[in-house]
Amino acid sequence: MEKFQLQIFLNIIGIGSASGILFHNNSLFIISDNSSYLYEYAIDTEELHKIALVENPKENIAKKEKYDFESITKNGNKLYIFGSGSTNNRNQMMTFYLETQKTKNRDLSELYTQLRTLANLKEDELNIEGSISIEKAMYLFQRGNGSQSKNGIFVVENDKTQPIKFHPISLPKIKNVETTFTDAIKVQDKIYFLASAEDTNSTYLDGEVLGSLVGVLNLETFEVEKTIIISDKHKFEGITLYKESETELNFLLCEDNDTEVLEATIYKLTLTK
Repeated sequence: MEKFQLQIFLNIIGIGSASGILFHNNSLFIISDNSSYLYEYAIDTEELHKIALVENPKENIAKKEKYDFESITKNGNKLYIFGSGSTNNRNQMMTFYLETQKTKNRDLSELYTQLRTLANLKEDELNIEGSISIEKAMYLFQRGNGSQSKNGIFVVENDKTQPIKFHPISLPKIKNVETTFTDAIKVQDKIYFLASAEDTNSTYLDGEVLGSLVGVLNLETFEVEKTIIISDKHKFEGITLYKESETELNFLLCEDNDTEVLEATIYKLTLTK
């Protein structure tokens, strides 16, 4: 992973503040942290389809009212979309069924309260920015951009009799500011993650973006094995695997531009194995 190439892959008009991305069947499923739509972009036809996640969906929702959808993951024929949990109205999980195109809503307030208690987080410090469905558990990535700077991974087993676990993770700094998780994906037996440095200690207020890195985590020990800074100006918030060869991994990344402009730039990141 010592070598990388980052380039613009495509631009999509109609999506703003992209916060999560998933590649499936030559389509990109994209979420936005200030929208209540799930977007499906067909790469071959360049068509954009908007899927309502709630009744009366909106775009460019005011900060205090938005659902703050920050992560998307796939298990079988289902997509799971998580709110960040950073305020009371951001506790929703949406399940989208690919076969039926139906959506189901679940309130995660009780679970998120358990996560705060387990990690000793203040009410406004929980900030789920990434999710991976692995075997019989969900891995939720806590972005430690609150006052305690607690990065980590919650492991929530499907078996409710099993305790939830929290694994604190220390990440490198960019310009003397610790990076914090923004997304993650499993590739074979490794976790590839994104982390960004932002000059703020609030899960609610944005700060100056100082750059982003990509890293590799050991799936068993949660040890950070490698990291490489890929930008000194972008806040990449979503990662998905696009193509894989014997020598390379190609990921697609999305960026939260923190504006009301409905345009998303998707980047291709190529890493050597």
